[in-house]
Amino acid sequence: MALFSQSKRQRILADVYYRLQSLEEVAIAAQLGRKVDVNRAVVDDWLRLPGISIHQARQLVQLNQAGVQFYCLEDIAAALSLPPNYLKPLEIILDFYYYPPETLPRSAPINANLAQVQELQTIPGLTPALAAAIVIDRQTQGKYKNLADLQARLALPGEITAQIMHYLNFSG
Repeated sequence: MALFSQSKRQRILADVYYRLQSLEEVAIAAQLGRKVDVNRAVVDDWLRLPGISIHQARQLVQLNQAGVQFYCLEDIAAALSLPPNYLKPLEIILDFYYYPPETLPRSAPINANLAQVQELQTIPGLTPALAAAIVIDRQTQGKYKNLADLQARLALPGEITAQIMHYLNFSG
């Protein structure tokens, strides 16, 4: 049994995006310091937790982007219309930090086809140089079709694309 737990531990250590399959793995992840900051979590963070559906993950992120902060497990349960006891086993991996409203994600994604450099710079993880590159590329090569088009044209690493994707849209 200890060998089985050791292999789970190695999988969790090796992959920060590993999707936890059981409450035992939740406990191991918590021991390893892997936590989910509920007020900064993206859909993929929520999906790492067992028992959380894609619909629930999107709902939590959408609420957070609209300015809702979660202060405790009961807040998340209420947002998902679940009894708090359903989520109680996940509490050891959840962190509830407070963020001033001005540091929260924007309620509406920024249109990458219309935004200027200053507006793009408000996106967490988007450097001033990258914001300028987005605008210059758009002005010289035309509008972006979608996130994949932006990523390909700017040769963005997957990590950066994943970090900014929830903050952008491509309409217009």
